[in-house]
Amino acid sequence: MTDPTTTPPPAPAPASKDPLLPVKIVYGLYAVGYFVGLTSLAGLIYAYITRGSDPVADSHFTFQIRTFWIGLGLAIVAVVLLAVGIGFFVWLFLVVWGLTRVISGFVLANDGRPISGTKYAGILAV
Repeated sequence: MTDPTTTPPPAPAPASKDPLLPVKIVYGLYAVGYFVGLTSLAGLIYAYITRGSDPVADSHFTFQIRTFWIGLGLAIVAVVLLAVGIGFFVWLFLVVWGLTRVISGFVLANDGRPISGTKYAGILAV
């Protein structure tokens, strides 16, 4: 028989949910996309689905979606220019451009800051 005067132990506090966790997941999928290309597409779809939940996260999702589509356009240009021998340089630029955007965006998301724009011709998120 239990004593009615004893109170049950308090429930554990719920873990604080990081509102930018989906943003960080998309950046991670984009980074892995340099090795497994399909994960970039998964990141794009996830960014479209989860957009609209938080203004800070939305700034990152917009940045990520633009990064995907601009990167795809540059990749197509690079493949076409391989025929004339300069596509390799465009491809190299694309790799540096994309990684810089992913890393700088992730750093801002990790600090909880929105993306307010870009510097250096769209390479660096600020």
